[in-house]
Parts: sequence; structure tokens; C-alpha cells
Amino acid sequence: MKDTLYKKLESLNQRYHELHQSLEDHTLVQDLKKFKLLSKELSKIKSIHKGFKEYQALENLMQENENLLQDEDPALKDLAIEEKESLESRMKSLHEQIKIMLIPEDPNDHRNVFLEIRAAVGGAEAAIFVGDLLKMYLRYAEKNKWTAEIIQSQSSEQGGYKEVVLRLIGKSVYSQLKFESGAHRIQRVPTTETQGRLHTSTCTVAVLPEVEPVDAIDIAPQELRIDTFRASGAGGQHVQKTDSAIRIVHLPTNLTIECQDERSQHKNKERAMSLLKAKLLSLAQKQQHQERASTRRSLIGTGDRSERIRTYNIPQSRFTDHRIQLTLYQLDAVLAGDLNLIIEPLKHHDQIEQLADTL
Repeated sequence: MKDTLYKKLESLNQRYHELHQSLEDHTLVQDLKKFKLLSKELSKIKSIHKGFKEYQALENLMQENENLLQDEDPALKDLAIEEKESLESRMKSLHEQIKIMLIPEDPNDHRNVFLEIRAAVGGAEAAIFVGDLLKMYLRYAEKNKWTAEIIQSQSSEQGGYKEVVLRLIGKSVYSQLKFESGAHRIQRVPTTETQGRLHTSTCTVAVLPEVEPVDAIDIAPQELRIDTFRASGAGGQHVQKTDSAIRIVHLPTNLTIECQDERSQHKNKERAMSLLKAKLLSLAQKQQHQERASTRRSLIGTGDRSERIRTYNIPQSRFTDHRIQLTLYQLDAVLAGDLNLIIEPLKHHDQIEQLADTL
């Protein structure tokens, strides 16, 4: 194991013990937010701590075994040689497991998804291809015991769909489907083609994690500046003699809300806070919508043939993912929903790339 990796594991091991000690402090329960954060962090590194302890135990066994290799008894020496091979194999396997555990978790992996499929280049054939992919993803969802809902669809006159949007609900849906986004290309001879020529058409797929609805705005007290002032009025007996009007400034956005309709400072503050939250909610929803639209554009590209991530060649029963240069001659199985044939290699490739970046 590399020194950098070993030091990182030692640091995480130390952090594990610090977290344990902090969570044993009974006064921490009074700060529920902090308690949850520390508990979540401990949960994340618990398996790494356990794996590192196992690795260290194997190191100690290896050291004892090295001493046996120096023994003059041939029988003991033979046993030590056998044990060394077994220990090396176990250490190598555990080493790989620990490295994968260290890969930062994608915060969206546990989420449900919206899966959008749209016809791109190829006219009627592209629309038929959208229908083929829809069946493929529905079969894959069924194999995984996910719930599938068609949210939106636009049929094509010649068959298939111009576009279809699915909502897929289940365990770790995004982690399984996040590599499906991009331009998919199909090569086949259309039924209307009299001369047997191969046609190429494309459609785009976008996999969007379902975000939590923005239905509540939590404002920290330090984000606000609250001023009181005397409300203006027409005079007479109703002239305000106290500073009952309220001005609230939300410092991160510089939104300013004033309320002086009520004679009670408390009521004015309540109304101002309510209006501020409504405005912040509107801003958050607008940003959420813009981010989703931006994500969709970045995921699918233009749908041009040259941007394809995957090719489905019907005559050769060939299935190619161009990102990892993987070709399978099992197209029927893939279209029948056996998508793990490509999803698992894609996940493994992603893990290797992330390991190269982090270790």
C-alpha cells in the first residue's frame, strides 16, 4: 500500500475515534443538528475504519509469517509459504475494497430520476428508436423492482415517440442510470427500405436526479438585518408613537422587505418574514428550474451523430459504448433490459478514474 494512502487511512482512523468520543458526550444531544452531522460522518467512515483494522491485522500476520519463513524446519517453511500466498491474496483484495470505499460519494446516487428520451436525427426512424429505448429502460426498471411512471409523452404518427419522460422510483436509481445521458445511435435497415440500405438515426437521453422540492425556506438569524422605525401616517390619534414598523434585509440576496401596516411590531415582523420567505422560495424555485435546464443541455449535447456515446447495430447484433471502447455482441439481451452488461463496466471505469484523481 502506498504511503499516501496509508497516511490517509491513519488520518481517517483518528477521525473515527474523535467522532466516537464526541458522540459519547451527552450534552451534544442538545444540539441536534450537530449530532446528526457527526453521526452521518461517522457512518460514512465506519466501513473504512473496519477495513483498515482488518488490513493492519493481516500486516501483523504477514510479519509473523515472515519470521516462520526463516525457520529451519522444512514443514514449517512450506506452511509459511502457503500462508504467505493466502495472506497476499487477502491483502490485495482488501486493498482494492478500501480504495473503492475512499471514492467520494455522489450525493445524488440514492435519488429517483427523471429519464428523458427525445428523437434527434433520423425522422420517423429516430422516433421508433425512442420507443425501443423506452421499452429497454422499462424492462430494466422491472428487473430492479423500480416503479416507473410516464410523466409526459408525444407520439409519432409513424410509430414510436417524438419524446417521452419517465419518472423512475426505487433504490439507488440515479447511481445505476447516471451514465446513460448522451446521444444514442442506432444502425438498421428500416422496414420501408426497399434496397436494404443501412440507416443511422439518433436520439438523446438525459438522466436527471429528482431534487427535493423547495417547499420550505430555512433562514439563519445571522443572514438577516432587522431594523425598526416609526411608521408614517396621516396624523391625529393614529400617529405611531413607537417604532412598530419593520425593515428586514436578507444579506445574502440583499432582498429588503418593509412592513408597517400593523400597529404591533410583532405582527409587522411576522408579515415581513412571511413575504421574505415567499420571495426567497420563488428565487430558489427559479434557480432550481434553470439548473435543471442547464444540466439537461450539458447531458445530451445537440444529438448529432458525431456526439454519440453508444451505438446499437441491429444487423450485427452489436452494442458499443464509445466512452470505454466496449463492444458486446449481445444486443438482444441489452434491449431486453439486461443493461448491467454495460452499466457495471461503466461504473468500474468511473471508479478507476476517480481513484486516479483522489489517490
